[in-house]
Amino acid sequence: MDDEAHLIELMVQYQAGREEAFEEFYSLVKPRLHRYLIVKSLDRQLAEELLQETFLQIHRSRRTYFPGRPVTPWIFSIAHHVYLNDRRSRIKRRTREEAIEDHAIDLPVPSNIEAAVETDSLREAMAKLPPEQRESILLHHYWGFSFREIGRAVGIRTITAKLRAHRGLLKLREYLKLNKVTENRRNNN
Repeated sequence: MDDEAHLIELMVQYQAGREEAFEEFYSLVKPRLHRYLIVKSLDRQLAEELLQETFLQIHRSRRTYFPGRPVTPWIFSIAHHVYLNDRRSRIKRRTREEAIEDHAIDLPVPSNIEAAVETDSLREAMAKLPPEQRESILLHHYWGFSFREIGRAVGIRTITAKLRAHRGLLKLREYLKLNKVTENRRNNN
């Protein structure tokens, strides 16, 4: 039995109320969803929070799953929407905080607090991509989703998913080349 067929079977059992089916389902999909959310959020702690919220939403939405249909795009779609809702919430919160800060006294921030955490070139380059392009690249090239599945999960057309991935790859190559040139200059000086 392939992985997707097994997930479908577990989901149907979970819908029927079998707790042990959920436990196995959870253990199988948790690592994949966690990696996905880490890449989306670029923050391990936030990814943990989003993972918990995703499983809460899966639990709440379990009755909406249609038995026999692929489970993986369904759960990734839920994770995607959890991520987007969190992002919207954070943007609203940040806007309110900035409005409050406009009236606050400016205090100097020590430079060591502003120090960035070192990451490898690819991670840095991926972080520079627009979220939609990064998502299409990851879902297709890392997770192996077809562009049609990506379209269904994210709520876009297949051609849009292809274009996002293609444009993202072009930018990624450009960022990596630029990074390599900069690194070579630093090493030569």
